[in-house]
Amino acid sequence: MQAIEIKPDIWWVGAIDWSMRSFHGYLTSRGSSYNAYLILDDKITLIDTVKEPFAAEMLERIASVIDPAKIDYIISNHVEPDHSGSLPCLLQYCPNAKVFTSLPNGQKGLLARYGELPYEGVKTGNTLSLGKRTLQFIATPMLHWPDSMVTYCPEERILFSNDAFGQHLAANRRFDDENDPAILMQEAKKYYANILMLYRQQAQAAMQALAGLDLDIIAVGHGVLWRSQIPKIIAAYQKWSTDTLEDRAVVVFDSMWHSTEMMAQTIADAFTEKGLPVGYYDLRVDHISDIVTDILTSKYLAVGSPTLNNQMMPNVAAFLCYLKGLAPKHRQAFAFGSYGWGGQSIAQTETALQEAGCDICLEKIRIANVPTAPQLAAIRDKVKNL
Repeated sequence: MQAIEIKPDIWWVGAIDWSMRSFHGYLTSRGSSYNAYLILDDKITLIDTVKEPFAAEMLERIASVIDPAKIDYIISNHVEPDHSGSLPCLLQYCPNAKVFTSLPNGQKGLLARYGELPYEGVKTGNTLSLGKRTLQFIATPMLHWPDSMVTYCPEERILFSNDAFGQHLAANRRFDDENDPAILMQEAKKYYANILMLYRQQAQAAMQALAGLDLDIIAVGHGVLWRSQIPKIIAAYQKWSTDTLEDRAVVVFDSMWHSTEMMAQTIADAFTEKGLPVGYYDLRVDHISDIVTDILTSKYLAVGSPTLNNQMMPNVAAFLCYLKGLAPKHRQAFAFGSYGWGGQSIAQTETALQEAGCDICLEKIRIANVPTAPQLAAIRDKVKNL
């Protein structure tokens, strides 16, 4: 396990998790990485650590550059265990190291998780001299935990951004220009949609706080580092955090005996006839985290469910619960579905869309039993006239 030099005397010493397939219910089909960075200066500094099971991998990479016992400072940008989990293990190898974390929430979080350790709190505007280099701390609360912060090295023009700008992506090449740009941006979009969408205001505040920084590298907490496409990922975050939507539709449904599925197909066809690209998602086979990624930039959202035991189908209810937690804004949404006798699910779906923050643009569409050709034609006309 070798460290990788990202600038002279600055090394990536993290770990790659090739097998991770789930993160808080978010499907991580391409794995992930836990990124940590070693700076060799008068004060040897480690920025972030890795998830606890990968501590040995990180230590081996550090040892390929220096004896871990020589580490003077450890910067903990974020308390979440995928970034701080190996901190107690690491401190056994560098017992004289001082840990810097955000005030007050970083200190509170590390103390609650790991007990009394040599913590020192920092706030926005505080600096730390390493010798030839300086570290500047900027709080980014609720991006996506209360303790979150980023660390900037002006001499090297590196932003150690932790969860901001990251991707869940395992790769053996560390930089954006060494990887497929389409995959990289898709995974960055999925990461934002499923982890940071709720925190759009905090993302905007962080963008303002970081504006004007001279950047050569954004050294993220997960995934691939940015150096060639920094303007592109910053522009994407600006778009995503301001809910700038595209003329695009997403149709999501579950079905028992294909009636709601027939309605979904008709709705998707109608959006296509309007000239809009359509994402068509069957909750029996498509994962909610992939659907949410498409919703992030789509103007229209149609969600359909038949009625089962006076309720929505469980897949639809789970999807809408997940969506409510992310609180998308300004989507033009409507509910549809078939039923045998009660038909309660369609109103429940509409209510859930409203609770998630969507604007209802079309009266809920309810069809008993199997939709007829005239009924499907009427649905098509309603959607085309939106």
